[in-house]
Amino acid sequence: MSALEDGDEELELNLLGEQEQRAAREGLEREDELEHAENAKRPISSKDKRAMVLLCVLYLIQGVPLGLALGSVPFLLKDQLSYSQLATFALSSYPYSLKLLWSPIVDSVFSPSIGRRKSWIIPMQLTVGSLMLYISLNVQRLMDNAADYVYELTFIFTSLVLISATQDIAVDGWALTLLSHENLSYASTCQTIGLNTGFFASFTVFLAFNSVEFSEKWGVPHLTLSTYLKFWAVMCYLVTFWLIFFKKEDKEVATDADLSIKGVYKTIWDICKLKHIQSLIVVHLFAKLGFAANEAVTSLKMVEKGFKREELAIAVLIDFPFQIFGGYIAARWSRGDHPLRPWIWAFWPRLGFGLMATFIVYYFPTPPISNGFFTFLIVHTVLSSFSSTVQFVGISAFHTRISDPLIGGTYMTLLNTFTNLGGTWPKYFILKGVDFFSVATCRVQEAGTELAVKAAECVSEHGQATCREIGGTCVTETDGYYIMSAGCFIFGIIFLVAFIIPTARKLQELPPLAWRVSLS
Repeated sequence: MSALEDGDEELELNLLGEQEQRAAREGLEREDELEHAENAKRPISSKDKRAMVLLCVLYLIQGVPLGLALGSVPFLLKDQLSYSQLATFALSSYPYSLKLLWSPIVDSVFSPSIGRRKSWIIPMQLTVGSLMLYISLNVQRLMDNAADYVYELTFIFTSLVLISATQDIAVDGWALTLLSHENLSYASTCQTIGLNTGFFASFTVFLAFNSVEFSEKWGVPHLTLSTYLKFWAVMCYLVTFWLIFFKKEDKEVATDADLSIKGVYKTIWDICKLKHIQSLIVVHLFAKLGFAANEAVTSLKMVEKGFKREELAIAVLIDFPFQIFGGYIAARWSRGDHPLRPWIWAFWPRLGFGLMATFIVYYFPTPPISNGFFTFLIVHTVLSSFSSTVQFVGISAFHTRISDPLIGGTYMTLLNTFTNLGGTWPKYFILKGVDFFSVATCRVQEAGTELAVKAAECVSEHGQATCREIGGTCVTETDGYYIMSAGCFIFGIIFLVAFIIPTARKLQELPPLAWRVSLS
């Protein structure tokens, strides 16, 4: 149904009485339900299939730097940095959650000869490739003495994530016009496949091949961070050149809407003034707090307990195909009249698996771990990530459904900003909290007696080395991880029952017109 037809229906409804309006709206909603049902049965066209492949590739380009900044680099730095220093590096992920601040510029400023979305995607991908090439040439200096270069590392990866976030704004907007209306829910599937592939390639796959033990055990070449970055820099250039010479962007339908920078910022403000948007923002800002400690610290704690990086990589590699399958299933679930239903249902297992992860860390066996325990970890990883994928695809499909295509990039970015921010803002405080609530001592044997010296931290290799220099042994008496995990879990349960479930049920019942604002 076109925007013009929607406007005519609104005008006609306004001329009716209250009871007639209610009856007319119910009739329109029934028509929409029948339309959704018919669309769900239609096969995917060849044009949409090609568009989905393109979207997967573009999201893949985004996933690679995100996997480095949020995944593998913190693992590589962990031996040299404390949790507080890792919290500083975690700030590099914030631009991805704050891209709303400059998304109106991406939506409004472009070259008509190049295309509204390609005008941004092309230079951003070239910049991402160039940044990764720069890091590859300086990686030895930065990583070998990470404690001395924490702020430089944070600045470089913040820049990398910021450029990737800008590309994401343009790709999100392009997805709304690349795909036909009946297949828009598959945009979130493309995002899941592309982002996850890039993320896990840079995270677990890289960590596995970067491990000397893994390389020797399986007879594969050892992959350095420098080589990996150079490879993806070349891939960024190749994909970008293909976009320049072989992919033409369709011109968007001309409208009377004010799409100037000032006009789009005003539209964002008008959208944020909608009561149901405000409710959705509150949901997004606190929805992920229940499992924030699990996602920010659990993997680091398992490695601290002796779980090898390559074993973690194998577990997540096995999990990856299930995530892709989960994204496809979740997209089908989200095509109906209750797109938030799978998102709500997945909260319970995700919270449960987060609690289970805390107990796994607490009862983690002394290495080497048995095959039975490793199998249990793989099953836990698969089920936990499946619930996470269902939520990601479900909420993304809902965002795609309610977004106004006229300002698609900005509207999608507005909604995704608060979704991402809900996952990133707690991370800094969680990592700081682990150090704050932890109590560690350096126990020194001297003249037959044991002295307990308060230690700043006994987590990083630097902290343990400092203790060893005075002939002591680091002992963590109270681990702040368990305190933060318990607090997050309790809050998550209460917030889910008291606010998220009733609010989400109300939001998904609203018709698409309720999410629109005037663009004139």
